[in-house]
Amino acid sequence: MKGLRLIATGGALPGRTVTNEELSRTVDTSDEWITTRTGIRTRHYCTEGENAATLAIAAAKQALQRSGLAPADIACCVCATLSAPDATPSVACQVQAALALPENRPALDVNAACSGFLYGTAVARGLLATLGGRYALVIGTEALSRLMDPADRSTCVLFGDGAGAAVFELTDTSAPFAITLGARGDAAIHAGGPSRAGSAPISMDGRAVFRFAVDALPKCLHTVLDETGLTLDNLDWVVCHQANSRIIDHCVKALHADGAKFYKNMDRHGNTSAASIPVALNELAESGQLHPGQTLACIGFGGGLTWGGMIVEYDPARF
Repeated sequence: MKGLRLIATGGALPGRTVTNEELSRTVDTSDEWITTRTGIRTRHYCTEGENAATLAIAAAKQALQRSGLAPADIACCVCATLSAPDATPSVACQVQAALALPENRPALDVNAACSGFLYGTAVARGLLATLGGRYALVIGTEALSRLMDPADRSTCVLFGDGAGAAVFELTDTSAPFAITLGARGDAAIHAGGPSRAGSAPISMDGRAVFRFAVDALPKCLHTVLDETGLTLDNLDWVVCHQANSRIIDHCVKALHADGAKFYKNMDRHGNTSAASIPVALNELAESGQLHPGQTLACIGFGGGLTWGGMIVEYDPARF
């Protein structure tokens, strides 16, 4: 089966920035307590006119523009989210309408929580392979501030809102590509639907999630490395789900890896679930740290419980 390569990224962050100090005014916490345990200093919340769909549209527009492609070139649109503002139309369908993507192409949402962007990428690859087409638009977007209990200090300090988008090209070249996915039904992370009256906010068993994450991350990484025949030394960047700096630091140490390759931005954005990996990819591209021909590993883990890993080459389109 043909692989994918990443050719463009986009991102969108909502208008409200919330600091640890601001949260300490409403719950029993402090900047030091949050930072030392999570690495998070600020996060972004949607304002009244913003939601997971508006963020997804903004990020998707940016990725499409940077790709140099026309809307008609996009063969499928897949959006990963657990915080869609509506049961239907899906966020992907709202993106399709906003970007004037062709109507004879599939658009759908997937929910694999923090692994959602990788699940969405795998779905997009399958759609391209089975239905035809060359380019896929994959988005990760969340408005987790709408699902949180602001009085629960164990969760309200962790999560933020945002969106990232990527345009992938189906390719049969020698560019490295591998993807792995998995799931284990477990309610260690639980969230009720945002539109359901009286639904439960996000809850989490932090210790159980930490144990799961430090096991899943290296396993996923080794799986895709083995499939491509690459080693950690061959990777230019490892972009993990930005849940907690301690998780990434623990795995870097266990892997005897170069920590400089493991990108971190949770200090500015918190945990944005399905959006965290594409937001990080977009930041790398925008900052000039991501260069053509570089090889990336993306690793997701979280609610479901789900996990996923991908190796892909960055090769921005030139038209």
